[in-house]
Amino acid sequence: MALSRQDIAVPGNPAHPARQSALSRKSARSPGRSSSRGQALAGLVLLAPCLLLVVVFFIIPLAMMIWMSFHEWPLLGEVSFSGLRNYGELWADKRFWRSVWFTMKYATILTVLIFLLAFPLALLVQRQRPGVTVMRAVFFLPVSIGMATAATLWVLIINPDVGVAGPLFQSLGLADGPVQFLRSANSALWTVIVMVVWKSVGFSMILLMTGLQNVPSDIYEAARIDGAGRFRIFRSMTLPLMRKTTALALILCVSGAMQAFDQFFFITQGGPRNQTVTAVYSIYVTSFSSYRLGYGAAMSVVLLAILVLLGIVQYVALRNKET
Repeated sequence: MALSRQDIAVPGNPAHPARQSALSRKSARSPGRSSSRGQALAGLVLLAPCLLLVVVFFIIPLAMMIWMSFHEWPLLGEVSFSGLRNYGELWADKRFWRSVWFTMKYATILTVLIFLLAFPLALLVQRQRPGVTVMRAVFFLPVSIGMATAATLWVLIINPDVGVAGPLFQSLGLADGPVQFLRSANSALWTVIVMVVWKSVGFSMILLMTGLQNVPSDIYEAARIDGAGRFRIFRSMTLPLMRKTTALALILCVSGAMQAFDQFFFITQGGPRNQTVTAVYSIYVTSFSSYRLGYGAAMSVVLLAILVLLGIVQYVALRNKET
């Protein structure tokens, strides 16, 4: 029996079953691809304002700061390229490195005290019970106050003439007369530390409380069934499971302390005898009192490198072993 041309299955012919199957698969995949591209485009559109802010307020100023560090850049006058001269001078600048050492000392003491207080507070307020919402609000309230405002308030509290701290010390028998909180470097440092702990401990408390609430309760129940005590559970289970949260809180606390400026500017003004000058305070004085913007930019680059190094060390030390 003779076959017509239409009855012969030609691979190139659209009527071929294999061809139709391929076309159907291609048409089935096309909507998915266009949908994913549309989602990616929508994501980029939504991220554009945030990316613009990062570029304008971080990337461009960072690049400008690095460029300025290689120049002699007076506040008024001609700008000239100086190469690595600023960094060479900075290497031998004892005042700057003394301020860095003081800042690291301040950051170490402050971080230890904040964590010693934040962990018990987080354990206290992690579970819902009567009055816990009020406690959380009271502990977190100082965080909402600006650092400059809190420092100004503290100056009034420790004022030897009108402040309430001096009479309180006298009534408790801790002092015989007016208390000069800023007379020595140590007393001035501890005065600032007490204020910053009061101001900042609530933020670390909230971070640690969130980490505690994310630990599954089944693990605690299993540990209690096995006879583990509270301290053993906290040391062997809670702390390891909160490693990421603790790392985040620690990095934020240390980096914030290393950038301390407002509290010392308003309370001690670098005194007594320039013994409470932090690294950022030193950069401020160099840039806007000595009018050496290029040298101040070099100091900022070095401080940024120290912060990045500290952040990496903390992350490596506290990261999970499986990550």
